[in-house]
Amino acid sequence: MATPLPQILSNLHNAAAAAGRPPPRLLAVSKTQPAEAVAALAAQGQTAFGENYVQEALAKMQELQPLGLEWHLIGHLQSNKAEPVATHFDWVQSVDRPKLVAALARYRPAERGALNVLIQVNIDDESSKHGCAPGDVDALAASIAAEPNLRLRGLMAIPAPWPDAERRRDAFVRMRTLFEALAAGHPQVDTLSMGMSSDYAEAIAEGATLVRIGTALFGARPRPA
Repeated sequence: MATPLPQILSNLHNAAAAAGRPPPRLLAVSKTQPAEAVAALAAQGQTAFGENYVQEALAKMQELQPLGLEWHLIGHLQSNKAEPVATHFDWVQSVDRPKLVAALARYRPAERGALNVLIQVNIDDESSKHGCAPGDVDALAASIAAEPNLRLRGLMAIPAPWPDAERRRDAFVRMRTLFEALAAGHPQVDTLSMGMSSDYAEAIAEGATLVRIGTALFGARPRPA
């Protein structure tokens, strides 16, 4: 069952207050949701939406273009899709290798301004997930920061869904440590994207500045036909 947007925002605010931290930004994860559902949330004031699949996202962007929404790619990016992503998205949260940095910089239209970029970190070293190793963050960040068409904004992670709360929290702590080190060397860095519908309170407690919520906002995703 979907939770109303005002309740979600209240929950985020309360979690942040309990942790003594500023409330994070909410990214509504709209993958597999119809454009009508996105428009309904936009009518309530939500402006930032996250998509996993490029072609699906481009169709929604075209349909909803008059609404002036902010679009984030949060799914794995293949280098052969770099051109449409660089052209149409506002943020890419899943940059994890140098090849993507060069491709996104090459295709970003100058008139759109710099593309906001987050480095995706495979913080729990899961073979099933994308993301760079924690030790590769500095080099990748330097390559992004060197591109005028890109703007390094921070880090993103999808930690393993450990049943044990302490193991989940440990991943968020390690991400915060990486983020603070990155921000110390790159003053423009301001975004730590972590936490989803099931664990956003833990992520906020450890310093998330942006949380990605889909199921709680939209309800269960439609099943494929």
